[in-house]
Amino acid sequence: MNGERLVWMNGTLKTDEYAKVPILSHSFSRGSAIFESLGVHESSKGPKAFRLDRHICRLERSAELLGMEMKYCHEEIIEAVSQTVRANNIGRGLIKIMAYWGHEAVVDLVPKGPLDLAIFAIPNGGELHLDEPTPISTCLSKWRKLHPSTVPLEAKAVGNYLNGYLARKDALDRGFDIGLLQDENGFVAEGSTESVFIVKDGSLLTPPLGGILSGISRMTILELVPHLKIPTLEKEIRVEDLRSADEMFTAHSGVKVHPVYKFEEHDFPAPGPITERLMQTMEDVLSFRDDRFSHFFQSL
Repeated sequence: MNGERLVWMNGTLKTDEYAKVPILSHSFSRGSAIFESLGVHESSKGPKAFRLDRHICRLERSAELLGMEMKYCHEEIIEAVSQTVRANNIGRGLIKIMAYWGHEAVVDLVPKGPLDLAIFAIPNGGELHLDEPTPISTCLSKWRKLHPSTVPLEAKAVGNYLNGYLARKDALDRGFDIGLLQDENGFVAEGSTESVFIVKDGSLLTPPLGGILSGISRMTILELVPHLKIPTLEKEIRVEDLRSADEMFTAHSGVKVHPVYKFEEHDFPAPGPITERLMQTMEDVLSFRDDRFSHFFQSL
């Protein structure tokens, strides 16, 4: 990245200094913004975005679930992402797309009009630790996952992440890296920003959709495992299953397969054999060494 970061805002590239909204904007003061985060990867043919189409579809789905109107169509967002990445020349990094009401709203609880759009291209380094699968520790959070009848959990909305903040803070306060949330029935749901997978008796298990975010990394892993002939089930996972599992890993945009070495007092090989196979396969995909999955990438 050369020089000051440029942010795409409603069709115009602005420096950080001018990429601002009022503190009393609805999306800041009420937490109503929706967003997506996805990776940019360097290839011999230039920068490529990982599963950009899927991320934009999920952004549009978030707006639909929350009764919001998007200002820009799918194709316009793709072009805006491309402009942002090219303007910033970030190399390996992260794209963050924010859709929000940017005008001041002191008491207006339900704003009218389409959402503003901002796109950031952030290079790896500093706060970001992309592709660094250092094994992590996990614990059961004292907090529960939001109930699906209170807010649509499928929506990737800023306000929903207070739940994740509390789970992560609880884990860090207790000396762990990640806190795992249970759903309203006591089954394992997900981490603060991570999908959860365990390996038990040679099979890969992950919680089903319905009470968790539909993670793009999660979806990608489920598309890869048939090629590796790994038996896989989307099923409810009990806390006892974590304690008797053979392997465990999480999945999120920054590290697609992140090995877990401990769940509270229970230790795991990190990575175990199945986790290691998935890590290697994902590395081949992200390094453009496996043409079977070239459709995962969008040239920018």
